[in-house]
Amino acid sequence: MNFDHGLGFILGALLGAGVILLFFSRRARQREAELRLALEVEAKRADLELKERQAEGELNLRRMEAELDARGRELGHEGDLLTVRSAKLDELERKLEIEQASLDEAEHEAKKIQRLYRLKLHQISQMDRAEARQYLIRTTERECAEELSDLRRQKLGRTETEISDEARRILLAAMQRITGQPMNDATATIVALPSEEMKGRIIGREGRNIRTFEHATGTTLMIDETPDSVLISCFDPVRREVARIALEALVRDGRIHPSSIEEEVQRAEQEMQAGVIDLGESALRKLRLHDVHPEVVGLLGKLHYRLSNNQNTLSHSVEVANLCALIASEIGLDPVIAKRAGLFHDIGKAVNEDYSGSHAIVGADVIKQHGEDPRVVNATAAHHNEVPAESPYAGLVMVADALSAVRPGARASSIDGFIERVRTIEEIAKSLHGVLEAYAIQAGREVRVIVEPEQVSDEEARQIARKIRNRIEQEMHYPGTIEITVIRERRFTETAV
Repeated sequence: MNFDHGLGFILGALLGAGVILLFFSRRARQREAELRLALEVEAKRADLELKERQAEGELNLRRMEAELDARGRELGHEGDLLTVRSAKLDELERKLEIEQASLDEAEHEAKKIQRLYRLKLHQISQMDRAEARQYLIRTTERECAEELSDLRRQKLGRTETEISDEARRILLAAMQRITGQPMNDATATIVALPSEEMKGRIIGREGRNIRTFEHATGTTLMIDETPDSVLISCFDPVRREVARIALEALVRDGRIHPSSIEEEVQRAEQEMQAGVIDLGESALRKLRLHDVHPEVVGLLGKLHYRLSNNQNTLSHSVEVANLCALIASEIGLDPVIAKRAGLFHDIGKAVNEDYSGSHAIVGADVIKQHGEDPRVVNATAAHHNEVPAESPYAGLVMVADALSAVRPGARASSIDGFIERVRTIEEIAKSLHGVLEAYAIQAGREVRVIVEPEQVSDEEARQIARKIRNRIEQEMHYPGTIEITVIRERRFTETAV
């Protein structure tokens, strides 16, 4: 019993010692793991701090490099400034040396003049009073004559330059304030048809419909192989427009016979009359003009259907009126009178064949009959130099008319007309004695003429240019101006071998 009890005690003690040993062993391993973990954390922290310090060092290094670069650039800029200042100082030194040399030369000249005047004074002192007086007068007259001549040239030259600059300024200011109107295309009046069968109905039985239409409208219908269209031809654009309105109405209605043709033409004429009145009144409203006779208003509206070198005549007249008013305001004339003169200057182009004469004379007669101001009447009649100008408004209309005609995009001509104009210019130049070659350039706005230097002198070359100008002005009609350049030169060539 005691033996069993002692054995149990020993076993219990061993078991307790084993448990304690196991506990301490586990505790040791746990402490070792915690220590190892703490070491790893500390190593990571140290490594992180090291990386942060390296990054901060690199950042500081880059910052210092940037500051050094900026400082280097500043030093380079300061060096450039110093170089520029040094160059300026050198330039100033050179200028000072030049000025010093000029002063030395002026001093030398002054001493020479002083000696010369002393000599003259010595000569004068040996003269009597009358001789000295005459000598002084002659010297003064010679010096004053030269100074007066120089002063006269300066004053006249400056005056002409100022006048030219002022005129150029006024014209440019007036042109810039005018909005350029686009060029109208000159095209034939074509009426579209819904089908080819409509052509037969327009012609009618034995051509009765087309004869009635042409007689009623004063136009010619050209029915060819062009599909689904008819061409209206007439020299009068107003009649052509009436015919277009009437024919389109007949095509829409579908019933085409002599009586309906006459009715539609009558209706189209009434519509056309109302339309031209509206166009004329619109132009007057645009220009803020009033007290214009109704017949003159209708003539203004008809100008809308007329083209001059593809430029709409009514738009051209409105533009000329605005230019006249602007230039008149600049030079102190009545802008309202100028505006009326510019608007009515081409109104004769809308008058029918009952009047004879040029459009300028006819237009002046028409507006004179309706009580227009005499200055406006004269400006209208004189804008092509057919009658003498009686007021500045005539010259004003000439200038504005030319400006409106020659501005870029205002007018255009067909290729056939352009070729014919160029050929005519060259033929006129080549027809004169002594002309070797002639070339029209810059779209016919300039002609260059080469003459034989052995046959033509400088003065004769000048006469040739004048003769060409006179013949072009008398024999040709053209927009704008044409510059004539006569070239007379002699060349000597040798070849060394």
